[in-house]
Amino acid sequence: MNRGIYFISGIDTDAGKSFATGYLAKTLNTQGIRTITQKFIQTGNIGRSEDIELHRKIMGTGLNEDDRSGLTMPEIFSYPASPLLASKIDKREINFKKINDATAALAAKYDIVLVEGAGGLMVPLTSGMLTIDYIEERGYPLIFVTSGKLGSVNHTLLSFEAIERRRIRLDAVMYNLYPEIKDTTIRDDTREYIRDYMAAHFPQTRFIEVPNIPSCPVFPSSPGKP
Repeated sequence: MNRGIYFISGIDTDAGKSFATGYLAKTLNTQGIRTITQKFIQTGNIGRSEDIELHRKIMGTGLNEDDRSGLTMPEIFSYPASPLLASKIDKREINFKKINDATAALAAKYDIVLVEGAGGLMVPLTSGMLTIDYIEERGYPLIFVTSGKLGSVNHTLLSFEAIERRRIRLDAVMYNLYPEIKDTTIRDDTREYIRDYMAAHFPQTRFIEVPNIPSCPVFPSSPGKP
């Protein structure tokens, strides 16, 4: 991966973005590439980001100075909903300058910043801005998380259409194998279908499998949150 800022989104709120983000950060740091994660907008929490806590657990580190200063979790809303609804309930607007300044500060200190989104690409941030609009506006390369659960092909291909339409650079697709399942028929077929589709439509995009944590030697045994 080139140095810089990458945005991580996925097919929906249960795609395992936090799991995949922590895995990728762990992998890059193991390769000697100084990597930090950021949850640009966290909902459903007060004063902390549970997703950042999961990243650090997977990465095998505790919270660091940038976590404690708020750079990695610049905007936190209490209600577990879209950023648009959560900001309405908390009666304050999302401070995008604060988010962008925090991301820039992290980028000045690390080789790679992985910015995890909230939900999927079409999640509203404001009444006039979707998550995909923010990615396009900022010019961030996209890392997209999907999985082998039923319905993933539909959600993934619809997202690919939106990505192509906005000419966003799709840097990588991460295929989440967590949690472990006994019947892998759908998961295996979905993986091959998505890989074939990518070969035809996104030939330069990398395909990364995210292993189930217990089978991954670089992780502690606890699976954490999907």
